[in-house]
Amino acid sequence: MDKYYYGYEEFREDTRVLKSKVLGFDAEAIVAIARGGYAVAQALAEGLDIRNLQSIRTELYDDDRKRENITILGTCTFENIKKVLVVDDIADSGETLAHVMEYFQNNYPDVEFQSATLFYKKSSVYEPTYWVQEANVWIDFFWERDFL
Repeated sequence: MDKYYYGYEEFREDTRVLKSKVLGFDAEAIVAIARGGYAVAQALAEGLDIRNLQSIRTELYDDDRKRENITILGTCTFENIKKVLVVDDIADSGETLAHVMEYFQNNYPDVEFQSATLFYKKSSVYEPTYWVQEANVWIDFFWERDFL
C-alpha cells in the first residue's frame, strides 16, 4: 500500500487554507471527531478564535475487524449555538463522518452543522462541506507517527 507522510509544515499550510474556506460559515463551536480530528480542530479553534471546542469519539473497528454499526461516545452541548463546524482529519470511507453528521442533525435540528477535513477521498460515501486535498494513498499524519 502506498503511503504519504504528512508533516507539520504541510499541515500548517493546509490548515490555513481550510481556515480561509470555513471563515464565511461563522461557526460558534467546533466539534473534533477523536482522535484524528483533534489536531485540526485545535488549530482551527485557535485560528478562528473559537473558544467552544468540544469532541466526540467514534468506534467503527475492533482491531482490524469492522463493526456492523458505528458507536458514538460522548456528548456535546450546543446551548444558544446556531452554527457548528464538525472536524476530522480525513474523509476516507466517509462512513464515520456521514454517521456523525446525521446524528447531530437528527439530535440538534435547530443547529446548522457543516463539516471540514484536510483530506477527502473521492471514493468516500460522504463529501465534507470543506476540504483541502484529495487523498489517493494512505496518509501517515505526523501526529500518528512522530510521537511513537
